[in-house]
Amino acid sequence: MFTWIAENLPTIGISAVVLAVVCLAVLSLVHDKKKGKSSCGGNCGCCPMGGSCHGKK
Repeated sequence: MFTWIAENLPTIGISAVVLAVVCLAVLSLVHDKKKGKSSCGGNCGCCPMGGSCHGKK
């Protein structure tokens, strides 16, 4: 068991770092969503969805 861990330690370490980065990205998205922020840039002129996602003000 310990030899398997020792042989695969670089893979385990890299996987842990990638998993941590993904978790931080998801947590950031959830945090922004709770604050009411959006990933939309608000420039509907360049968007193929035109004005379908934002109501008219």
